[in-house]
Amino acid sequence: MNTLWLELLGAEVRYRGRRFKTRTIEVGAQNPQKLILIHGVGGHAEAYSRNLQRLGERYHAIAIDLLWHGLSSKPPFTPEMVPQYALQYLDLLDDLGVEKASIEGESLGGWVALWTAMHYPDRVEKVILNTTAGIRWNRDKVKIDDAGGTNLLRERSLAAINDPTRETIKKRLEWLMASPDRVTEELIDLRYAIYTRPDTNASLKNVFANSFQRGPEAKHFVEEDDLAKLTVPAFVLWSDKNPGAGEDAGQRLAGLIPGSSHYCLRDAAHWPQWEQPEDHDRVVLEFLDGKRVAEMATPA
Repeated sequence: MNTLWLELLGAEVRYRGRRFKTRTIEVGAQNPQKLILIHGVGGHAEAYSRNLQRLGERYHAIAIDLLWHGLSSKPPFTPEMVPQYALQYLDLLDDLGVEKASIEGESLGGWVALWTAMHYPDRVEKVILNTTAGIRWNRDKVKIDDAGGTNLLRERSLAAINDPTRETIKKRLEWLMASPDRVTEELIDLRYAIYTRPDTNASLKNVFANSFQRGPEAKHFVEEDDLAKLTVPAFVLWSDKNPGAGEDAGQRLAGLIPGSSHYCLRDAAHWPQWEQPEDHDRVVLEFLDGKRVAEMATPA
C-alpha cells in the first residue's frame, strides 16, 4: 500500500482564497476544468489522497480542508455551517478566476455540494454526491440504521476530539471503512496530528457539537421534495456497506433527482474513494466526461 507521500508525489499544497484561507492539495493545474473535492465532517483534504493523481490527469483536481477543519481558516463559528461552506467554495472559485467547477462531496461534503448546486447553480458544472449526508429521508421509503450510523458516529467523533489518542482516533476512522484493516497507521498519525492542533481541536468541538445535536444547521437539510429542483447534472455515488443509510438510500436519492445517474461501489462503506479508489475514479471520470456510467435512475 502506498504511503500518503507517494500517493501525493508531485501534488501541490497551497492556501487559496480571498475571504477565507483554504488549504488545498492539487494535481493537474494545467487542465482548464476544475474539480473540487470536499471531505466529510471531521475530515481533511487527504480523504482524496488516493484519487488526486488519476483525476488530475484530465481535470484540475483540488481537495480542500473545509472551514474549521484541518489547516483552513477558523473564523468565528456559526452554527449554520453549510451556507458558510458554500461561500468558501465560491471564494475558492473567485481565487481560481473561474465561474464554474464540478464538485464531489463525501458525506458532509456531499451535503455541501448538493446545497451549493441548488442555491448557486450558475457556479456548479456537475455534482457528485458520494454517500451524502444532509437529506431528510422519508423513513417509510428508506431504511435508516441510527444505531450503527449517526449514533455511533457521534459517539466516536466526540471521543476522538475530546480525548484525542491514537486509539480513539483509530476507532473513529474504522467507522468509515468496510474493513478496519483499511485504516493505516499513517492515517491515524495524520489525523492525530490534526486533532491535537489547539486551533483545530477547539473548532472541531464546535463543529461536532453542532452537527450531532441537530441545532440550527438542521434547517439546511434538503427535503426529498426539493430534490426535483436540482438543475445541475448529478451523479449519485453510493456504497454497499455505507453505515446508517444503505444501498436503498443511494437508489432513492438518484431516483428523486431528475436525470441523475447512480453507481454503487462494492466492498466499501463511508469512504469509498479511499477503499475502492480505482473504481471510484473510473466512474467519476466517466460521469464528468459525459459517458454513460450506469442505468439512469428510475423514479422512487
